[in-house]
Amino acid sequence: MTPAPDPLAGYRVRQEPFYQPRGEEIALFEAAHARRLPLMLKGPTGCGKTRFVEHMAWRLQRPLVTVACHEDLGTGDLVGRWLLEGEGTLWQDGPLALAARHGAICYLDELVEARANTTVVIHPLTDTRRILPIAARNEIVQAHPDFQLVVSYNPSPSVAEMKPATRQRFCALEFGYPEPEQEAGIVMRESGLDVERASDIVAFGMRTRRLEGAGLDEGASTRMLIHAAALVVHGLSPTTACRVAMVDALSDDAQVTEALQFALDASF
Repeated sequence: MTPAPDPLAGYRVRQEPFYQPRGEEIALFEAAHARRLPLMLKGPTGCGKTRFVEHMAWRLQRPLVTVACHEDLGTGDLVGRWLLEGEGTLWQDGPLALAARHGAICYLDELVEARANTTVVIHPLTDTRRILPIAARNEIVQAHPDFQLVVSYNPSPSVAEMKPATRQRFCALEFGYPEPEQEAGIVMRESGLDVERASDIVAFGMRTRRLEGAGLDEGASTRMLIHAAALVVHGLSPTTACRVAMVDALSDDAQVTEALQFALDASF
């Protein structure tokens, strides 16, 4: 008999994603996964939350279904919908239903960006019931024993607060930016840049973070530093690369941009 196709074949992480541990987060994730506890990753944009989840899915040999949440994300986008096919209709599971039904890690990136009424659909999956009601087809999906829900959240002034009724369902891991030497190592590893120039870019990134709350919601992320380093490897000067990847990208406010440019001039 021909084995049934693996519905999660396209969601398996085949190669190890590079991730530089910063503390006990790997052991804490493994403990939460062992009990299938819902997990919330808190931290600024671009600090490595998504890469960490990808690394843990590879480490635990679990398929990973990722959803980038946004303001137009509706319940049907997560749970699924009926599709017209020929003369009839066909049900197609959404990513949340697919993960719950077949036992994947489901990662909802920046959950608070989704509509409030969409967020409520995860509540029955995050308590002892571990069920996903699908009203559109009058079905209740009992979550697979291997299913785990992970969400990310960026607590910043420009982002809506997560409601207590949602956040209290999760264990939480808090992320920040790595220490300078660690961050320089990450920038080197991801871009191929030498240690001296990678360290200079990280030093400028730290200067931008000191402007948080002074006209800037968030400073340069590790992701932005890697972008700048990649441009340097391509041949741009560090000053030009940092201006393109960070200064001009961080703000449209003239005064903030001027302050960033001043910090850039002082760094190089």
